[in-house]
Amino acid sequence: MNTTPSNYRPDSDFPSPHYGPAEDEIDLKELILAIWAGKWWVIAITSVFAVLSVVVALSMTNRYEASVTLAPTEASNGAGNLGQLGGLASLAGLSLGQQPVDKSVMALEVLESRKFLMNFIDKHQLTDEIMAVKGWDLVTNTLHYNRELYNPETGEWLREATPPRQPKPSLLETAKVFHEMLTIEPEGNTGLTVVTLEYFSPVLAKQWVDWLVSDLNQTMRERQQQEAQRSINYLNEQLTKTRVSEFRSVLYDLIEEQTKTLMFTEVRDEYVFQTVDPAVVAEKRSSPRRALICILGTFVGGVLAVMFVVIRYFWKKG
Repeated sequence: MNTTPSNYRPDSDFPSPHYGPAEDEIDLKELILAIWAGKWWVIAITSVFAVLSVVVALSMTNRYEASVTLAPTEASNGAGNLGQLGGLASLAGLSLGQQPVDKSVMALEVLESRKFLMNFIDKHQLTDEIMAVKGWDLVTNTLHYNRELYNPETGEWLREATPPRQPKPSLLETAKVFHEMLTIEPEGNTGLTVVTLEYFSPVLAKQWVDWLVSDLNQTMRERQQQEAQRSINYLNEQLTKTRVSEFRSVLYDLIEEQTKTLMFTEVRDEYVFQTVDPAVVAEKRSSPRRALICILGTFVGGVLAVMFVVIRYFWKKG
């Protein structure tokens, strides 16, 4: 028995499902045709970015790096003598204070400290070169100053500064800028350290790196001399307070060790770090990388151009 209604129409009441692409999907072929239709926009925009990247790359000032490779000296290992002294002092019922510290680690921290950099800048009078120079002439080996900030003929600072800053940059402000020029990196697990300085002039970059190493060794030497002298004074004071022969013998040994330390600081210029590979005057710039800047600028321009053409096509279509 047929129970289907006479007015049943499957095509109208239950339409067949549609398995084709959705209306809001982007057809790849259509996308390619849209880009091809706007090819002149892509070429024009990419060309503009390429030209701008070349202009920017050429306008950037050359910088040069000077680097020195350092190795810690025997004196930089503070665990040896101080450990022996601590043992002897404990036998005598004394305390020498702080625990042994690797002097090379401390020296690297000192090198990056604000106090050391401020003293370094003040000692060598580098504020003008760090804060007012904008370039360097390769032919004449002269610096180019930013005359809106500084007059090199009169030595007068012309920059506008909001208090508490003054027209002439402070040592703290200069030290922060100088620290950005400085890079300190360990060389793997060898114990070596590479100190690199980047500046407009390769001659000054090399000179400043040499000064940094020399001043760092001198600073650590003076610290060690002061520490050893304080220890000797303290031990001599304890020597006058005791009559026990065993304790006096230990104190004499401690004084002898500290005296050797003082002598060592006097005879060795490279006290904490010795130079393995000295700095040289660079012949090639370290930055800017003009070819990379041009390539990246052109690539970004091409991507933005394609995006513009596609968005423009579908906006006009919709």
